[in-house]
Amino acid sequence: MARMAKVVELPSIAKIDKRQGKISAQLTQALREAVQNGDLQSGDPLPSSRELAQTLGVARGTIIDAYDQLLAEGVFDSQARTGTYVSHALVKPSPKQSTKKDSDIPPAISLTKSAHSYAKVLEEFKPLPHVPFAVSVPVGRAKPSDVWRKFGNKFRSRGAGSPSGYGEPQGVLSLRVAIADYVRRSRSVHCEPDQIMITPGIQQALYICSQILFEAKDEVWVEDPAYRGTTAIFEHAVQNIHMVRVPVDEEGIQVEAGIKLSKHARAAFVTPSHQYPLGMPMSLARRTSLLAWAKQQNAWIIEDDYDSELRYNGQPFPSLQGMAPDQVIYLGTFSKVLFPSLRLGYAVLPKELVAPFCGLRVLIDRHPPAADQHVLAAFIQEGYLERHIRRIRNVYAEVREHIIDLIEKYIPQELAWLQPGDQGMHMVLWLAPQINDIEVASTAINAGIAIKAISPTFSKERQRSGLIVGLSDFEPELLQQAIKKLSIIIQQHAKSI
Repeated sequence: MARMAKVVELPSIAKIDKRQGKISAQLTQALREAVQNGDLQSGDPLPSSRELAQTLGVARGTIIDAYDQLLAEGVFDSQARTGTYVSHALVKPSPKQSTKKDSDIPPAISLTKSAHSYAKVLEEFKPLPHVPFAVSVPVGRAKPSDVWRKFGNKFRSRGAGSPSGYGEPQGVLSLRVAIADYVRRSRSVHCEPDQIMITPGIQQALYICSQILFEAKDEVWVEDPAYRGTTAIFEHAVQNIHMVRVPVDEEGIQVEAGIKLSKHARAAFVTPSHQYPLGMPMSLARRTSLLAWAKQQNAWIIEDDYDSELRYNGQPFPSLQGMAPDQVIYLGTFSKVLFPSLRLGYAVLPKELVAPFCGLRVLIDRHPPAADQHVLAAFIQEGYLERHIRRIRNVYAEVREHIIDLIEKYIPQELAWLQPGDQGMHMVLWLAPQINDIEVASTAINAGIAIKAISPTFSKERQRSGLIVGLSDFEPELLQQAIKKLSIIIQQHAKSI
């Protein structure tokens, strides 16, 4: 069997010009400069003389001469069986001081307003560390079963998820078939597999909705408070669309208030099964009113089915989509019930929206990665997803009760109290009005507690102070320590006012 030719990737030697001769001297100087400039650093391995000679198309002795010179200078080291490498004794060079005058330095390219805006988005959406009380961290009993790993090995190696060519923008058919069956049984969603588009989570689906559904100067309803991933899109990524913040109460979005604020809005973004972040489901009366308004105005409803699976008392509420399949865009994700790094969600679309959604999707990322789609399809089809959901529902219910007990025991009720609710992966801990929740959250993160402030989810006119407390299955001792620390932090901020 013929040996495969090796090509050495060493950009520093690209400037060698064989026409000038003295190739060994040129190579010696190029490698020396590469070490001085930091392109090659202490401990970096060098290609063998045979490999480098083959790459440059020169005699091996030419390479050996250059290496010997640098070995003699102490720039390189060489040991039997380990090869040649940059000497460990070398100190990393400090950056060279510029001798240029200020007038010689070209001005930095100014960033656009959009660039500055997106930099702020990055700062706001930095992930929290995987400690109490981060949301949706698959630790302890909330991890997927070992079946997930076995399916992964099976499908990624030689199965359907093995390396392949380009895929369908809608996603793998077997996963779309599995999702269509799953949401029909569990969420009363009416759809066919060809109405489903696989996404890397809710966020991409929300963004595509914002780009596809509206014309300039359209108005859209967004709950107040609402998921920051939704409001941030309209604040930063969508031009000339007016976001109308519609307040919610214990029954969900106040439809009559929305009609007064903007009767002719083109769409409503809602979380009817579990309002984010407050937690209440939308009542049947509000659902009926919302659908009646949408039908009268020929408006879209974008249903983010947040945390619908995790209801601890009674049955989960059915979807809005099942009541009006032609007007509701239904969005779901597996990030919460499985694990966020999976990056797989889905959009159930009215049939006329499938082509435009997939067209924009092609411009964003062509198609979703295929391997884990095949794994997830089998995980759903063989019933493991529903077993996993039943298991974590019990786990989170237990963790929830434990955290409630700890909050009642350690945090003074005049400073903080819990929002009533019986579902989801988080609870809202309201703070006394004088306490700044953003400052409390910042202090808590610095103290090793992963928690978010709730005030950014509100419009400026209706902001309230509170914290979003995740229910991940950390050890009880860790949860207790975290609540004690949080109590001290809240009391310190209350005293400093």
